[in-house]
Amino acid sequence: MPLVTSKEMLQAARAGKFAVGAFNANNMEQVQGIVDAAVEERAPVILQVSQGAIRYAGLDFATAMVKTAAALADVPVVLHLDHGTDFDQNVLCLRAGFTSLMFDGHAKPYEENIATTAAVARIAHICGIPVEAELGQVLQSGVSAEEVQNAMTNPDQAADFVARTGCDSLAVAIGSVHAMTSAQASLDMTRLKAIAAVVDIPLVLHGSSGVKEESEVEAIQYGIAKINVATMLNQAFMDALRQAVAADTKASDPRKFLTKSRDAVKETVRHKMRIFGSSGTVTASGFISPATQHRSADLGHIE
Repeated sequence: MPLVTSKEMLQAARAGKFAVGAFNANNMEQVQGIVDAAVEERAPVILQVSQGAIRYAGLDFATAMVKTAAALADVPVVLHLDHGTDFDQNVLCLRAGFTSLMFDGHAKPYEENIATTAAVARIAHICGIPVEAELGQVLQSGVSAEEVQNAMTNPDQAADFVARTGCDSLAVAIGSVHAMTSAQASLDMTRLKAIAAVVDIPLVLHGSSGVKEESEVEAIQYGIAKINVATMLNQAFMDALRQAVAADTKASDPRKFLTKSRDAVKETVRHKMRIFGSSGTVTASGFISPATQHRSADLGHIE
C-alpha cells in the first residue's frame, strides 16, 4: 500500500495504549527485514532514515527503497526523517516524499528551537505531513548519570513548546541514551507523567536499545506512542553477518550472508513489536482496528 503519515497512526497508538516501532534502516536488507516483520505481525511500522543513512545511500535511493517496500506491503508504513538537524534537510525530505518529518533542535537555544520547529511544522502541514520535535536531549553512550539527568526534558517547558511550535509529536528525554549496546537504563516515569499531564500529543522515546523492556512497557501506559530502535538492529545485522562469514569463509556470493542478516533484523523487529503491543493491531484491509486498541504491551504477550 502507499506510504501513510504518522499522525493518525500515533494517535491510534496513544489511545490504544500501544507504541508503534520506529526502526532505522541503512540498506536494502534492513528495509526488507523491517517491513517483512510488520506484515507478518500485522503491525503498523515507521521506517526511519537518518541523515547518516541519507549521506550513505543518497536521499533519492533511500526514499525509493522504502516506497517500494511499502507498495508491496499490506500494512501501514511511514517514511520518517530521524533527527533532521536543519530546516533545509526537512524541506528536501518533504519534497522527496517522506510522510513524517523531524526537526531536532535540542542543541539550539530554546527560542531558536521553537522558531525552527514552528517553521518546519508550517511548511509540512501545508502538505498534510506531521512533524516530530525534540525537547531536552538524549545523549550518546558513555555519559554519566548526572549528565543524563541534566539533559532531561523540563516538564514546565513542554506545554509552552508544543503550543508555540504546533508539532504533532514530541521526543522527550527521560533517561534513555543513544547507542547503548545493552538494555540497562530505566526511565524516569515521574518526569514522563508530568510531561504527559501538560501536553496532548503523542510522546516519543529515542535511544530505546539501551532501555529495560519492562520500562518501555510501563512508559507506553503514560503516553509514549512511538519508540525508536536503531542500535539493536545494527547489532543483530552484524552479529548474523559475522556468524555467517565465519561458518563459510570460502563463499563468494554476498547474498548468502546478507540473507542471514536480513532475517536477524526481521526477528529483532518482530520481538520489539510484540513488546510494544503493536502486533495484531492491523486488520486484513490494512487499517488499525479500533477493536484491538484495548490491548496493552506485556513483554511480548498479546492480550
